[in-house]
Amino acid sequence: MSRFDIDEDAVRRLAGLLEETGVSEIEYRDGNRSLRISARAPAPAPLPPAPPVTSGQPAAVDPVAAPPQPPAAVEGVPVTAPIVGTVYLQPDPQQSAFVQVGDRVQAGQILLIIEAMKVYNQIPAPSDGVVRQILVSSGDPVEYGETLMILG
Repeated sequence: MSRFDIDEDAVRRLAGLLEETGVSEIEYRDGNRSLRISARAPAPAPLPPAPPVTSGQPAAVDPVAAPPQPPAAVEGVPVTAPIVGTVYLQPDPQQSAFVQVGDRVQAGQILLIIEAMKVYNQIPAPSDGVVRQILVSSGDPVEYGETLMILG
């Protein structure tokens, strides 16, 4: 039986990247060895018990428990995340945002940054337009294909 030494520092660094980037799994290969780190999904919250129903009376509807309505759709061109990472709306925490709702932008103009694996990726406007909605906040983890902004 061969002994497999685990590099605890590598495990900790990879686990830190999971938390930092919001991805659910990272695999690292070095020659014939590989290491896979997966994030545990949080346990679902227990459901509250259903109110008792007495015969002859309709069940009461709890307005607080009603599912939230999706926000009204805004017409326009979606700006989506091309990669998984952390979004930043300004180039530096002390500087103002690249764009704000109502700003007119040109195709190719930088709208935000997505940081992935310590690389800062500038996300340009796909077309000319006006920023109608910003759907993320600085520091939010984003997934591939997630809508970040709407241009009109």
